[in-house]
Amino acid sequence: MTTATTRPTSISPTPRQVWTRTRGLLLALLVLVAAGIALAAARSGDQHGRLDPRSADRYGGRAVAELLKDRGVSVRVVTTLQAATSAAGPDATLLVTAPNLLTPSQQSVLHAMTSDTGGRTVLLAAGPPSVGALAPGVRVNSSVPVSTRAPQCSLAAARQAGDAETGGFRYTSNGLGAIACYPADGLASLLVLEQPASGDTVLLGAPDLLYNDRLDEAGNASLALQLLGSRPHLVWYLPSLSDPSAADSDAGKDNSTDRDNTDRGSTEDESSFIDLIPSGWLWATLQLALAAVLAAIWRARRLGPVVAERLPVAIRASESTEGRARLQRKANARDRAADALRNATRTRIAPLVGVSPRDAHSPATLLPAVSARRDPGETGLHQLLFGSAPSDDTALVLLADQLDTLEREVRTS
Repeated sequence: MTTATTRPTSISPTPRQVWTRTRGLLLALLVLVAAGIALAAARSGDQHGRLDPRSADRYGGRAVAELLKDRGVSVRVVTTLQAATSAAGPDATLLVTAPNLLTPSQQSVLHAMTSDTGGRTVLLAAGPPSVGALAPGVRVNSSVPVSTRAPQCSLAAARQAGDAETGGFRYTSNGLGAIACYPADGLASLLVLEQPASGDTVLLGAPDLLYNDRLDEAGNASLALQLLGSRPHLVWYLPSLSDPSAADSDAGKDNSTDRDNTDRGSTEDESSFIDLIPSGWLWATLQLALAAVLAAIWRARRLGPVVAERLPVAIRASESTEGRARLQRKANARDRAADALRNATRTRIAPLVGVSPRDAHSPATLLPAVSARRDPGETGLHQLLFGSAPSDDTALVLLADQLDTLEREVRTS
């Protein structure tokens, strides 16, 4: 008993062909992964978040922190409300980098613990969610783009710094101790609430002048050093979601939502899954999808030249002719069938009448030669050999019979 073995067909790729086709893509993928790992490892030490005094990237605050240290100001980074309030005092400046992220209960505690310390509190980009609790009596207005503006106020720090890049939220206050600086469309983008007994509060509409890449523009460095370096100690407060004080704020969240609805119009209570995905991941997914499409186009099978290949079985000419005739009949291609019949007849009778194969399909050369072999009384030779397509199948059969008769007459003449 013998077992039949199957041989791979001519179109089945061999392992070597598969490796040749895919090695370029695998190499590019390996390089991409290695570059990503290397970039992440190289930048992991400098990425601490926006406005972090330990971060050296463009949106970090390391530059201003180092300048303050050179001036003898100690810089302490805290991430919890308890650490921030315990470090506040008459000889300290408390910098709150994201007051809008604090819950209502955290805002109340922060204001209560810092209002009578005699120190300074600097609020960066404090908007409607936080101004009411952290700076009572101050009204916040819509934000404007950041640009270089003149101080236009009596504040010594602002006058000494001169023009600086300010903007963002704008503030107004009717308090006697309020100093409005760097106006944008008539409203202050820097507001200082001076209270000698309990300390002062500084509201800066945008934090851009503290960024590493913007510190050397205009008078940004001078203004930042004077606002943050007025006391010997600087407490740099970076609000964190892991702060235990944020867990006791369920009721405060409802109050914050009501205040947001009043100041901003209305906000959604629930966010969709897409809203919770960082924008960077969406762009990365889009780039990966585009890369996959380009790779598919690159590696797709291309149509090459026609390759002659021996058929595995022999097909009789009559079967091939009959099959082709059936296809033409199904497509009602009588014109192509008539052209094929006439072309074959002209090719066969041309040598019989002394016409070269090159002129076999020229009416001016072939018709006179054929007419000399036929009865002079017969007409319609041009219509027979070079005429129009038959109108129906009956006319096509009649044309085939007439062509056969013509060929027999030429052969026997």
